[in-house]
Amino acid sequence: MSALSILSAEDRDRVSRLQLYARGVVDGLSVGQHRSPHKGFSAEFKEHRPYVQGDETRLIDWKLYGKTDRLFIRQYEEETNLRCTLLIDQSGSMAYRGSAPNAISKHEYAIRLAASLAYLLIQQRDAVGLGLIDSQLKTYVPPRANPGHLQRLMEAMVQSKCSGETQLSQALQIAAPRIRGKGVVVLISDCFDNLDNLIRALSYFRLDHSEVVLCQIWDRDELEFPFRQRVEFRNLESLGMNKMVDPGALRRDYLERVAAFRTELATRCARHRIDLVPCITDQSHTEILAGYIASRGRL
Repeated sequence: MSALSILSAEDRDRVSRLQLYARGVVDGLSVGQHRSPHKGFSAEFKEHRPYVQGDETRLIDWKLYGKTDRLFIRQYEEETNLRCTLLIDQSGSMAYRGSAPNAISKHEYAIRLAASLAYLLIQQRDAVGLGLIDSQLKTYVPPRANPGHLQRLMEAMVQSKCSGETQLSQALQIAAPRIRGKGVVVLISDCFDNLDNLIRALSYFRLDHSEVVLCQIWDRDELEFPFRQRVEFRNLESLGMNKMVDPGALRRDYLERVAAFRTELATRCARHRIDLVPCITDQSHTEILAGYIASRGRL
């Protein structure tokens, strides 16, 4: 996959129409689309942008609406940018590619989702950083807001590879000192780790007044277990751990365990004010992103 192929022209068009806002006041250094926490600045008008669902109606330029019959928001120089860090799971399990025709791996889906979000944020003049993690912080790119930074992020994503075991909680603790101050931390992972440790590690970012978004990636095979004949299962995180099994004997217990895991993760995320965004690799990543942003607007 090349950096250019991560986002199609259609993806770019759809994503560029979305607007992402932090729930609270965000601190920043450059012009963006978020109200400044600083008082006493002159509110010098800069430009208009189209109104999107969730914008404050008091910011609508009604005179311009009378002339154009379209809603626009007035932007000011005092507005600052949001800081977002994207953390992508690089463990072996993310390499799983389902049995459906033209299926993509969970890892490929994750980087397409991350690239879409990065493109959106940089279009908004927001700062975006990247961390590639398994049991360690393998790659870290500090947040920047300039357009040229997007290419660096995409190149890091397409060069990344999944392999080996993971300890997400350990990797998150290593990454935490690099990610300081208010902002948004987005973890994109299948979350195949000890939930106690994972939620505890994500809570570190909440203590630092950051918002945390957890995009959990599933392949539909993992949710529906469609296997009918004897099949060999291979551990993608530990080489040599293969086992031939009868799916019929496992199916009910497996599905019950998956359902319990998903319920427990959702409960714990809600308790710790972590946004959980379930994703399946046969779903449109831009539609997932649009739905989540719309829900943020309602909140």
